[in-house]
Amino acid sequence: MKSKILARSKRVHIRVPCQGDVSEYIEEVNKSRKFLYPWIDIKADKSYFRKYLKRLKSNNEGYFICSNDDDTIKGVVNLNEIVSGIFRSAYLGYYIFEPYAGQGYMSEGMRLVINHSFKNLKLHRLEANIQPENIDSIKLVKRLGFAKEGYSPRYLKIAGRWRDHERWAILKENWKPRG
Repeated sequence: MKSKILARSKRVHIRVPCQGDVSEYIEEVNKSRKFLYPWIDIKADKSYFRKYLKRLKSNNEGYFICSNDDDTIKGVVNLNEIVSGIFRSAYLGYYIFEPYAGQGYMSEGMRLVINHSFKNLKLHRLEANIQPENIDSIKLVKRLGFAKEGYSPRYLKIAGRWRDHERWAILKENWKPRG
């Protein structure tokens, strides 16, 4: 059984991952492994997926970007290390599966997640840390209205290496929801 749809656009909707998604998720990760490397290094097995679902029960939220036509998983957006109180912030992590890249699904899905984050979760700030060589991801956040705030050398350890990242963020008052 799939989880409840949280928001919908013209072509996609977002929903929370559930145990019923494990097979499809593993299949998509396996098909996209070379495409996603070196930006992220994720596992494609049931144990990893169970740990991912468990992690979403703490101060993290995860969303699948799914097709309105057939509910296939196109991509993933995670809100990591959500902080409430006076900070009201989270770190964004996201990826699109290879067959759906370059078709606008991530832009649509990210818009839904950002709207949800500011409106329903009452966050004030979202931050995305992106490797400078990941030009497509930088274009995405620019298109969505994020501003570059800085550069962090050797910021995150991905695929066994400490990698530099650019720091991009958007504030609720600078967000221009549409569609």
